[in-house]
Amino acid sequence: MKSENQRSPTNAFPEGYEFTNNWFDANTRAIWNELLPTFSPTRILEIGAFEGAGACYLINSLGNQHDLEIHCVDTWLGGLEHEALGIDMACVEQRYQRNVQLAIASSQRRIDLRTHKTESHLALATLTHEKQSNVFDFIFIDGSHQAPDVMRDAAMSFTLLKVGGIMGFDDYLWYEDLPYGLDLVRCPKPAIDSFINLYWRKLSILRTPMNQVYIRKLTE
Repeated sequence: MKSENQRSPTNAFPEGYEFTNNWFDANTRAIWNELLPTFSPTRILEIGAFEGAGACYLINSLGNQHDLEIHCVDTWLGGLEHEALGIDMACVEQRYQRNVQLAIASSQRRIDLRTHKTESHLALATLTHEKQSNVFDFIFIDGSHQAPDVMRDAAMSFTLLKVGGIMGFDDYLWYEDLPYGLDLVRCPKPAIDSFINLYWRKLSILRTPMNQVYIRKLTE
């Protein structure tokens, strides 16, 4: 289970950013270092922004090459796991705002960062209505860890993903340490597996590192 107090032993971000954990550096940075340069996304959707580590990485690594449009979706209310850890989500949101503004200020190109403070299905419905479909190069899903929510996020996001675009899922093997054992409704893996099985003819699996899954959209 993630803990807010997991601080990175070495700060992989430039000075000035404030992150209270090393979740991004431990789970995502190395994968994105290898994956993103292969297709250089310019329109990106992130579900689950937390303190903004993902958005800041994208701006720092891609924002000096070309203009970016990044949509970050989060309620900043937290989930059951955040409540259990006693994480102050108001402080998390404040750190997100400071971190992304710092990243934008340091970029040499135009960064159109749009923050959607709402539930993911509402943000995705709005984006679908406004943009129709087939618009994002890269979508990363790391919002609710409840299986029904993950399945809904995946299905709705797939409509917004361009043909040829890539979608990633974090916390594939995450689960809660509950007194009564594993609850399949309260972990992402069953939803991610179901989504891939149901959409099998429309996607290919790019890679499956230990705790993440990435797919490419082949067709509408």
